[in-house]
Amino acid sequence: MEAPAGSMVVYLLLSCFVATSYGVYFSSLNETLIVTATHAKDQALKAGEEQITVTWRFNQTYKAGTDSSYKMVKVKLCYAPISQKDRSWRKTEDRLKKDKTCPHKIVARPYAASNNSFTWTIEKDIPTGVYFVRAYALNAQDQEVAYGQTTNGAKSTNLFNVQAITGRHVSLDIASVCFSAFSVVSLAGFFYMEKRKGKASQQK
Repeated sequence: MEAPAGSMVVYLLLSCFVATSYGVYFSSLNETLIVTATHAKDQALKAGEEQITVTWRFNQTYKAGTDSSYKMVKVKLCYAPISQKDRSWRKTEDRLKKDKTCPHKIVARPYAASNNSFTWTIEKDIPTGVYFVRAYALNAQDQEVAYGQTTNGAKSTNLFNVQAITGRHVSLDIASVCFSAFSVVSLAGFFYMEKRKGKASQQK
């Protein structure tokens, strides 16, 4: 006996609701992408100035067709554990909707199995910290279905440091000096005029 059409609609709606409520868990994803990140020097990279080049491709050790559902790839900059310590707003959660490990977007592109590369200038608002790069493969429903990252499972290898922008901008310093000089001149002019007014009053 076939189920009534109304019951089928209710079932589908409930299924969608359950899937949306629970979301995707990182532990359920396979690491099918090989991701690398290179940069020009070994010391801390300066935000707003230095660049990293990220490459990614499908791991051919997985059987053909594994990536048939991949539609997009999103590449993100992620905090290493040392830069998450005592910072709850960067906490790692298995449920990806709650995970704060990788808040910084690098690039999003349609999926291709190979020959993927992107050179990214580290954005000015990236804070000082230790980082790695992770790429997520997404399906047609914009859900994460696989990943790859530049570090190991413990997130302890191939890490790099970023140095945030510090101090004031040169233009701000110039404006500050000009404003201070103008204030001194204005104050001196004020006292000079008051002094002249005082002398003029005494002569009357």
